[in-house]
Amino acid sequence: MSTLVFFKLLAIFVVVALGWVVGKLRWLGPRTETSDPARTLANAAYYIFVPALLFRTTARIDLQAMPWDTVKAFFVPVLALMAVVYLRERHANRHGALPTAAPSVRAISATFGNSVQVGIPMAAALFGESGLAIHVAIVSLHAMTLLTVLTALVELDLARERRELGHSNAHLAKTLGRTMRNTIIHPVVLPVLAGLAWNLAGLPLPTVADEILATLGQAVVPLCLVLIGMSLAYYGLQGAVRGAIVLAVLKLAVLPALVLAVAHWGFGLAGLPLAVVVMMAALPVGSNALIFSQRYETLEAEATATIVFSTLAFVVTAPLWLGVLALLG
Repeated sequence: MSTLVFFKLLAIFVVVALGWVVGKLRWLGPRTETSDPARTLANAAYYIFVPALLFRTTARIDLQAMPWDTVKAFFVPVLALMAVVYLRERHANRHGALPTAAPSVRAISATFGNSVQVGIPMAAALFGESGLAIHVAIVSLHAMTLLTVLTALVELDLARERRELGHSNAHLAKTLGRTMRNTIIHPVVLPVLAGLAWNLAGLPLPTVADEILATLGQAVVPLCLVLIGMSLAYYGLQGAVRGAIVLAVLKLAVLPALVLAVAHWGFGLAGLPLAVVVMMAALPVGSNALIFSQRYETLEAEATATIVFSTLAFVVTAPLWLGVLALLG
C-alpha cells in the first residue's frame, strides 16, 4: 500500500475519532427520545449536502466519454451482489424480526465503497492519471446508481408494509403511484434525475450555481466522517459486531472476487481497466451506508461498525488484491 493511501486512511480515522469525542462528551447534546444529534447531522447531509453533490456530479458527467464496457464490467457484478444480499435478507426477515428497511440497509453496506476519500488517492497513487480517469468515471455513476436502486427498493418495501398493516386502503394503482412519488421526490433520486435532465439538455451550470453546489458538496466528506464517530459514541457496537463482520467480508472479499471474475472472464478486461475495477470493488464501505441507515432509522450501529471494521481491514486486504492482480499480469 502506498504512503499516500496510508496517510489518507490515517486522516479518516483521526476525523472519525474526533466525531467519537464529540459524541462521547455530548458536545451537541444527549441522545434522548425526542433528540438525536447524530440523526440530525445525518439529515443535514441527506437533505442539503448530498443532493448538491449528486446534482453537480450528474449535471457535469461527460456521457460520451464514458468507458462504458469498463463501467458495465463493474456495475453488473456489484448490482448482482446487491440483489442477492437484498433478497436473502428479505427472505430471512419475512417474519418481521428486523425493520422493513433492513434488507436495503445491509445491501448497501455490502456493496457501497468509499470511492472518494480512499478510492481517489488510491487510484492516483497506484494507477496514475490513466487509471484515475477510469476510477473517476465509475465514481461519477457510483452513488447515483446504487442509491437510486436501493431507494426504490426500500420505498416499495415500506409501501408494502403500510398496505399489509392496513394503514392504506387505497387501490393498488394509487399505492404504486404514491410509492413512485416517494421514490422520485426523494433527496437522493430527485437531484440525480434533475442533474441528468440538465446534462442531457446540454446546458452549462452557471458559474455562481456551480460554486454554490461545489461548496455544499465539499461538506459531505468531513460531515460523514464526524457522523461515523458520533454514531459509534451514541449507538455503540452491542449486537452489531457479527453482522458487521459478515458485511465487511462481503465487501472486502466477495465483491472484488465477483468483479474480478465477471470483468476478466465475462467482459474480457485485462491490464489497467481490470486492476481499477477490482480495486474499486475492494474499497472499504463508504459513509453513504450510514447516511442511508440513518435516513430509515435502521441498523445504524451495524452500518457504523461495518464502515469501521472494513476500513481497518482494508490495510490488509488491499495488498492481497494487488497481489492477485499481479499474478494475473
